[in-house]
Amino acid sequence: MPYLRPLWLALLVFLTAAQALAEEPRTLRVLTWPGYADSDVVQTFEKRYKVKVEITLVGSDEALRSKIGENKGANFDVIAANTAEIHNYADQGLLQPLTPSRVSNTAQQMPRFRDYSRIPDIRVNGKLYAVPYVWSDMGLIYDRKQFSQPPDSINAMWDPQFQGRVLAFNTSNHNFSLASLSLGGDPFQIKPEDFPKVSERLIALRRNVLTFYTLPEEAAELFSSHKAALLFANYGRQQLKQLQDAGADVGYVIPREGALAWLDCWAISRGAQDAALASLWINYMLEPQVSRLLSERQGLANTLQDPDGASTSVHLIWLRPVEDDARRAALWQRIVSGERPPLLEVR
Repeated sequence: MPYLRPLWLALLVFLTAAQALAEEPRTLRVLTWPGYADSDVVQTFEKRYKVKVEITLVGSDEALRSKIGENKGANFDVIAANTAEIHNYADQGLLQPLTPSRVSNTAQQMPRFRDYSRIPDIRVNGKLYAVPYVWSDMGLIYDRKQFSQPPDSINAMWDPQFQGRVLAFNTSNHNFSLASLSLGGDPFQIKPEDFPKVSERLIALRRNVLTFYTLPEEAAELFSSHKAALLFANYGRQQLKQLQDAGADVGYVIPREGALAWLDCWAISRGAQDAALASLWINYMLEPQVSRLLSERQGLANTLQDPDGASTSVHLIWLRPVEDDARRAALWQRIVSGERPPLLEVR
């Protein structure tokens, strides 16, 4: 019956298209930091689970907030963020609670990273929103040739003898915390009446630095090409390793005031297309060989074993949510741009 031929042809085209669609690999969209998802690590995951992974890198907490805030988190499936950011995202409804049974490799983590009572910011309203992955202190890297003895205070960043030879990180939250810490204040809860003097402290820092960097590779290049004396290591020992690998004669210290320290975690976005696939990624990143590669390549500490030569006597100040993110960000934009309105007041 000739009149049935167009119908069969249409059905054949439909079935072919449906089969092609069914065979198209799932895509996992990952928002993370440099060094957390190297291409060979990603390729192994893709081959094992027959999926495609799209990696988007960020270089600051502000950039991370901007990315995950787009479309209320629907643009990404899984993200890497520090504990303070995780708490904020959970409060804003940008994350979904994890299903612990889907991340069985947490059983291989050190006890302190499985004791969530000691990591309060990853549990919100009794629900678990993230799994610890990697951590580091944020110490000072110094050029041994320019220091007769290692710097012992965060105030070395303001030392006029090193003017134009200091590198700091371009971020609002950490810089306000550092400035407050240098003045003997709380790094995370700055009182309203203390904002003017903390802001003045950051204006003085802006005048003393060579520049504010964003990515660790940028900092390494600037440190070497401009013969910098001191570097605030926002990426911690990852930056120390980069400079040492490049042949720089540098040391690393935790200042006497203590060092801010971050614990980055994996979390699943509220808008994740496939939460089960996102959980597979988190579980994969906690496999011993993957965590070991992270430490070997980046010089960062993983959550499965303590780094060689780690000291338990240093004072680490784990990041916590701050009193007012928006106020810090607005003030920082004025400071870094060179603007100086009366009292730098932003409400």
